[in-house]
Amino acid sequence: MPNIKSAIKRVRTNESKNAQNSHVKSAMRSSVKKADTALTNKEENASDSVKVAIQQVEKAASKGLIHKNTAARKKSRLMKLQA
Repeated sequence: MPNIKSAIKRVRTNESKNAQNSHVKSAMRSSVKKADTALTNKEENASDSVKVAIQQVEKAASKGLIHKNTAARKKSRLMKLQA
């Protein structure tokens, strides 16, 4: 446990940022997986789930949670499955 006041605050902020980042990353993974299963099962709402997944991937990339090339690769794979 840190003794310095700024270090104590840094621990608190890191915990809250970690929780937020984990939430966004988890939501992204879930939406990508949902879109992938929708496309493989040829469901009628597959295009909507792909659209949501791409939005989540772009959001994670803009926040720096994943690299921009990783985001591009994920989007490309989804679009390839959709075509």
